[in-house]
Amino acid sequence: MSSTKKAQMEEQTDQSREQKVRTILVTQPKPETDKSPYFDLAKKMNVKIDFRPFIHVEGISAKDFRKDKINILEHTAVILTSRNAVDIFFSLCTEMRVTIPESMKYFCISESTAFYLQKYVQYRKRKIFYGNQKFTELLDVIKKNKSEKFLLLCSDIHKDEIPEILEENKINFTKAVAYRTVCSDLSDLAEVKYDMLVFFSPSGIKSLFQNFPDFKQNNTRIAAFGSTTTAAVLEAGLILDIFAPQPAAPSMTMAIENYLKLVNKGK
Repeated sequence: MSSTKKAQMEEQTDQSREQKVRTILVTQPKPETDKSPYFDLAKKMNVKIDFRPFIHVEGISAKDFRKDKINILEHTAVILTSRNAVDIFFSLCTEMRVTIPESMKYFCISESTAFYLQKYVQYRKRKIFYGNQKFTELLDVIKKNKSEKFLLLCSDIHKDEIPEILEENKINFTKAVAYRTVCSDLSDLAEVKYDMLVFFSPSGIKSLFQNFPDFKQNNTRIAAFGSTTTAAVLEAGLILDIFAPQPAAPSMTMAIENYLKLVNKGK
């Protein structure tokens, strides 16, 4: 982040906007389990937290996939970083009439993603491997299978971190754009107001204005995670009230809690 943007952010966050927060909208899907820091935060701080993804992914067509001239069957392993990736991979194979051999190996970002594969293949531990949410943990397993030729499924908007890690470790892989990130339809939220909106990507900010071109922030607090999201908030002319990670708040929930302790105290 540039020094100008930092100064802008500091100037904005110093403004008097310390009104009580009662409702928060997190622009991500609702957690699949009750073990989420957001549920703990809602209970602890007595606030209402809703979830609504502002963006979603859609699989590309077989016609578009073929433009990159990637042959799925030339690969012996697939890297899957989400359940969406699982659905999209098998949907694409069906559309392209590609029959996946039983020898194909699957490397999943988490155990839940690995179990989700049972929807499409018979679950055999010798063919399905997984990490614990962090790609660095999955990498340890991938490195033990360096003889494989990996197919990495990704979105048209993706961080270069995973491909760079694979290249650094001399993993034989092909990056395949198999799905696109698109703005969700939020028209049903037109008359719904929240005291705080929480964003995690520049695409979320894009979706906000695509759905509501005349959006006026007024006293709606904006929280952002990551430097690119922070930059997108400021570039859109919005006031950034909360940002993470930072030393005092490495997670988004911690940053929000610190803010709520300040503005909701005694109110």
